[in-house]
Amino acid sequence: MAVWDDLVGQDRAAQQLVAAARDADAYVTAEAEAHGSADLSGSSMTHAWLFTGPPGAGREHAARAFAAALQCVSPDRALGGSPGCGFCEGCHTTMVGTHADVEVVRTDLLSIGVKETRALVRGAQMSPSGGRWQVIVLEDADRLTEGAGNVLLKAVEEPASRTVWLLCAPSTEDVLPTIRSRCRHLALRTPPVDAVADLLVRRDGIEPEMAAFAARATQGHIDRALRLATDERARARRQAVLKLPTRVDDVGSALRAAQELIDAATEDAKQVAEELDAKETENLRAALGATEGKRLPRGTAGAMKELEDKQKRRSTRTQRDSLELALSDLTAYYRDVLARQLGSSVALSHDEAAGPIGQLAATSRPEQTLRRIEAVLDCRRALDRNVAPLLAVEAMTMALRAG
Repeated sequence: MAVWDDLVGQDRAAQQLVAAARDADAYVTAEAEAHGSADLSGSSMTHAWLFTGPPGAGREHAARAFAAALQCVSPDRALGGSPGCGFCEGCHTTMVGTHADVEVVRTDLLSIGVKETRALVRGAQMSPSGGRWQVIVLEDADRLTEGAGNVLLKAVEEPASRTVWLLCAPSTEDVLPTIRSRCRHLALRTPPVDAVADLLVRRDGIEPEMAAFAARATQGHIDRALRLATDERARARRQAVLKLPTRVDDVGSALRAAQELIDAATEDAKQVAEELDAKETENLRAALGATEGKRLPRGTAGAMKELEDKQKRRSTRTQRDSLELALSDLTAYYRDVLARQLGSSVALSHDEAAGPIGQLAATSRPEQTLRRIEAVLDCRRALDRNVAPLLAVEAMTMALRAG
């Protein structure tokens, strides 16, 4: 299976990446033959790429597939085949995350700082150790702090001859203008629901009925669809969120609903902490030479404090991500209401809630629904500005009640 097969609904983008991978392959071959005097100018390949698209479009999948194609060593390339066979050592090790010259950077934290970025930049100056390119996939380029972005800018401006930066962000506005001006932009779109359902069946072995439900409920968001199809707790939390619009009749119920949303998000963060924090702490204590039941060796308290701070930031990020999922479901719910009010025949994202959606559509006006959608978006913006989550969600539920 070629590395491009999982780029659902991204035919145009895949064609552009295949062309770039071919030119990159020709460049490496020419550089070897000319002892370093090859040139990329005029080709489809460049040293820095910016992958953008809405949540679930598969930005990270596209970047990793491109990284695999750049490392492809299939002999079929010489016979006119496309790089990215999916079977050779270069493709396989890249896709499973073990290729020595492909570094995939993701974060569970709120931001990526200067220290981490400087380490990436230092590594990017090295020649490939065995592969054809040195590839850095930065999955959360939108989380770079301004200082980290400025550090990265230098590396993007003056890359090593066989280094490629693949940056992923929701939109071009989420990265510094100076960085995006030096990257080739590849815009992805939300994949069709049917294509996502087919992928879940084909790649993950999900039952067709469950795959269709998950793809429709998440509006084509590949990762969320997989989680919804495989995690019963995720389905239960979604059902609780879909009941919220019918429960905000008065001030008291609106405030209770807000508290329940926050409690659910906090529980998500707690579950992640239970799975990761204890293991991380135990591994670090062992690495620092602490024996069971004994105090840490002198001079190691700083390392433990740094880990605790990281775990707290990850907990905050997990809570934000959980709230983001709830807000996405609410937005889709009111979109269904608006579609019914305007007489649209578009399929419901939440057809299991067709009854309450139809009732709300019949007892309210489109302008009220639009104000409710705006209230959800306002909540999302408030969370991005680091407003206290409970205050932001309470303001939203009060607005949903007032309509």
